[in-house]
Amino acid sequence: MGLSSKKVDTYLEIGKKRTFAGAVDWPGWCRSGRDETTALQALFDYAPRYARVLQPARLGFQAPDSLSALTVVERLEGTPTTDFGAPDASPSVDAVPVGEQELQHLQAVLQACWQAFDAAVKSAAGKDLRKGPRGGGRETEKIVQHVLDSEQSYLASLGWKRKDKPDDPAQAQEQTREAILDALAAAARGELPAQGPRGGIHWTPRYFTRRTAWHILDHTWEIEDRII
Repeated sequence: MGLSSKKVDTYLEIGKKRTFAGAVDWPGWCRSGRDETTALQALFDYAPRYARVLQPARLGFQAPDSLSALTVVERLEGTPTTDFGAPDASPSVDAVPVGEQELQHLQAVLQACWQAFDAAVKSAAGKDLRKGPRGGGRETEKIVQHVLDSEQSYLASLGWKRKDKPDDPAQAQEQTREAILDALAAAARGELPAQGPRGGIHWTPRYFTRRTAWHILDHTWEIEDRII
């Protein structure tokens, strides 16, 4: 696995109890800590895992060879969602229009994340997942359903009107993923409204990809780490 000494533009989302560090140009590579220092360390520590996720897509990602390569270019104020455990703030670059080449990059990242998630689910088949210190934690089937439900809600946040999902979970997952790629393309080309009918601001294509990829990988790595 190649290492890179190049600087990695990084943003920080700073809440009252938790801070997220995310790579500006690499959706899904985003981790949290108690503060800026621990969040950046977590981001650096997960770089090799993120590299393995993207390796089949051949997108040119290289894990940095030192923590100092993570260059903080923007600090954002967190929200209650940040402290709850999910990234919620959008770096300024997310407002920049997405061209065709960038769209293909974002779609490829999402597809690589799904491939990694499916591989983790397959690896967990027939196995128990380690419980937390208080016995908590979803089983694999529940995690798969949670990710699917979340992705369907993310589509609405982008302004996409989805069809009713099939009763079969596998078909629903396939249809949702196809809709995500279609919706992302439509949003990037300016074919979706920036606001909802009640005035709410829809997610930008970059933030939509950032949030979706993070969520997929967060549960991918959860499954991998909890397999007994």
